[in-house]
Amino acid sequence: MKWKRLLQLTILSAATIVVASCQHEQAVTIKQLVRDHAAHSDNMLLNDKGDTLYVANMDINTVSILDAKTKKVQAEVSVGKEPRQLALSPDDQYVYVSCLYDNQVDVISTKEKKVVDSIEVGIQPYGLVTSQNGDTLYVANYQSGTLSIIDTDERKEKKELKIGDRPRTVTITKDGKKLYVPHYLDGDISVIDTEKEKVTKTIKLAASPDQPDRKKSQGVPNTVEQFVISPDGKKAFVPHLLTNIDTPINFEETIFPAVSVIDLEKDEEIIDERKELFDEINIRDVKNENMIVSNPYDVAFQPDGSKAYVVMSGSEDLVVFDLTRGGNATQILRRIKGDNPRGIAISKDGQTLFVHNAMSHDLATIQTGGDSPYARVKMTGEPVKLIKKDPLPKDVREGKTIFYSANSDEFAASITGNNWMSCASCHADGDMNRLTLMTPKGPRNIPSNVVTTETGLFLWDGTRNEFADYIHTVQGEMGGMTELDPAKPMPEDVQHMYDLIFAFLQDPNSFPPPQSPYRQKDGRLTDTASQGEQLFNGKGNCLSCHGGEFFTDSPKAVNEEGKLTELNTNFLHDIGTGNKLDVPSKGDARGQYQNPRDGKKFDTPTLRGVWATAPYFHDGSAETIEEAIERHGNDSIPKLSKGEVTAIAEYVKSIE
Repeated sequence: MKWKRLLQLTILSAATIVVASCQHEQAVTIKQLVRDHAAHSDNMLLNDKGDTLYVANMDINTVSILDAKTKKVQAEVSVGKEPRQLALSPDDQYVYVSCLYDNQVDVISTKEKKVVDSIEVGIQPYGLVTSQNGDTLYVANYQSGTLSIIDTDERKEKKELKIGDRPRTVTITKDGKKLYVPHYLDGDISVIDTEKEKVTKTIKLAASPDQPDRKKSQGVPNTVEQFVISPDGKKAFVPHLLTNIDTPINFEETIFPAVSVIDLEKDEEIIDERKELFDEINIRDVKNENMIVSNPYDVAFQPDGSKAYVVMSGSEDLVVFDLTRGGNATQILRRIKGDNPRGIAISKDGQTLFVHNAMSHDLATIQTGGDSPYARVKMTGEPVKLIKKDPLPKDVREGKTIFYSANSDEFAASITGNNWMSCASCHADGDMNRLTLMTPKGPRNIPSNVVTTETGLFLWDGTRNEFADYIHTVQGEMGGMTELDPAKPMPEDVQHMYDLIFAFLQDPNSFPPPQSPYRQKDGRLTDTASQGEQLFNGKGNCLSCHGGEFFTDSPKAVNEEGKLTELNTNFLHDIGTGNKLDVPSKGDARGQYQNPRDGKKFDTPTLRGVWATAPYFHDGSAETIEEAIERHGNDSIPKLSKGEVTAIAEYVKSIE
């Protein structure tokens, strides 16, 4: 019944169809809408008419539809698990929704305001966008490392293109000939030819060089959140973080916000135009101190391209860049009302900014003052609630809000110093960032938060047994809570903050182990993985450390009363993977300095979802699981053949 759907299309390019009836044939001329501007996927979209907003309520599993003028919610549509981003068909008839944890794209009819179909895609779909005529949908599958190419008429995948690690958002050019797909953790951007359906180039965001002053912006690009094309189609703004990995971690010297600029004619970064803290982002407050912003997330442009607006999801600010006068920041609107701003859209007349707050699930409105270089943005009114009910338990919601926040003024005690960083600044999108940072104990690989509350002791050296022990991380690395003495009992309201974050991490819906792409379609192990499982449980002696439901022996580190304790070091292991930069430690104040470590023995990590957490070991020195297996070097591990290592690795990659 394709003709019925064609009849719904609005007009731009002509086509003719013939409708047959039992009495006569009738020629009907229709016109198919072709989008005439670039488009990108986002958690909030404004339609081309400018009268309707669509918002993905990511952990509510709904999409809200609002009247853009009245700000009233017209409908809240139930969709699959964890809707992350949206795409509109060029004719505004359908909204496509990436459902991260259901591995599907839901199709919402804008007329019926309900899901009318679902499309099976790869593992953890994230960004998505249609072709300019709407006949094709492109979907970035975050954990598959692929791009699904979907026939929107048949609503089936016609091709799956391998494009690399963790593709995030998807952007299409005005002429529809190119897609840009940023890779979330490595700072790469795939350029895809839509006609050839292949990657033709990879843009690598440049590292910002080391500075004599460690407090100046520097580091490697990561956590690439968006790719937004300017109105003239010549450039794109890419918000991301810079992480300084070669100096000891300190909140003022390690994490920096940045917005890179891409030349779309040459498909390369314009390095001199990158927006960095203290340079292009250099606004002072009433005390004549630099205003620090963190976790850049989304971008909107004035319709004439004169200004760019960037939401900072961590510090909860809006940064305004004047692109007609040097491109530097000219204003920082401190504290957008609401929690964790992640989406931004601008009205067709350029007068109003709509901001989606992902944790408070509301819509804030900001007046731009127009395109005048002297205009100042300002908040207007109170945020509008997007949802009827928050299904998350109150403690989980509050803990999640703290986790993603870098707002130094909001909670019982500051989670970070001077709005500098959130927990998500290292644990990208709550998980891991594939980086190894320097610490006083030596290099440390950022661990995943998948099942982290179920796997025994915390930290690579197992020096923490209670979650509140992370006050040492907050104080020493994030610059928060510095007024507290960690050796003394924690104030009740501050202890409550740690309890809330723990509740969030412990919630099974927060970070479920990702589905493994190494299994067969029906979920069974491959023959090689089955052989590996036998070796894992037998000759390989892997169960001596990686046993139990969570594939780690760390939960066995208990005292005589059966309570987890960092004083029990019997389940720390030296498997010969020490780094020359590792040093012994004398323990910490929370442990009353009764938890020293020799710098050689380490806690056993879980293998749940480990296929997605490279690199491996405490120092990130093993790039692959095969290498990690081969480098296990103590007397309890037998010599394995190359084939046996391959089989065990295949099994380990299949563990979910």
